[in-house]
Amino acid sequence: MGNEHSNSKLSPEELRELEDATYFDKKELQKWFREFMKDCPSGTLSKDDFVRIYQQFFPHGDPSQFASHVFKKFDSNANGCITFKEFIMALSVTSKGTLDEKLDWAFSLYDLDGDGFISDREMLDIVCSIYNMVGNMLILPKEEDTPEKRVNKIFLQMDKDRDGRLTKEEFKEGSRMDPFIVHALSTDFDSTKLEQKK
Repeated sequence: MGNEHSNSKLSPEELRELEDATYFDKKELQKWFREFMKDCPSGTLSKDDFVRIYQQFFPHGDPSQFASHVFKKFDSNANGCITFKEFIMALSVTSKGTLDEKLDWAFSLYDLDGDGFISDREMLDIVCSIYNMVGNMLILPKEEDTPEKRVNKIFLQMDKDRDGRLTKEEFKEGSRMDPFIVHALSTDFDSTKLEQKK
């Protein structure tokens, strides 16, 4: 899927496959595909374009680092570009998935080295990128007004065995009690934003 499309239609087989694999219905998939192909005629979305989309959502901050982390998650085959299939699969989880699916996805985003744990360093990297992204749009309580304070608070709440790293279960359990983490990852794109990136 992707480069072989010169028009704005998915084949019936591709539609069925994506309907089965995502939370989008046929009509939504067709609309997303048309917009994706309009803005990405090559059938792929580059990292630079992906970052520009995030900049539209967060014009008062610098979303480039966070968008780069998210891009790596969307780019499931790690080839440096996102196909429509990769885009819609990730979007399905982040915008329409269950809380459990979103938390699994978020854990894999925060686990930068893929070792199955989130270290305080990895958490700090992600939290710094989120703080940079939102800029001064949020007024944070004194105990969370720096990324370091936020990470310390997260680890105090979530790291039950105090080993300096979070397991997936610790992360998911703690996140259920701290919606900031899930909310920060809700990539509920509006297709009009994809259109406006040009």
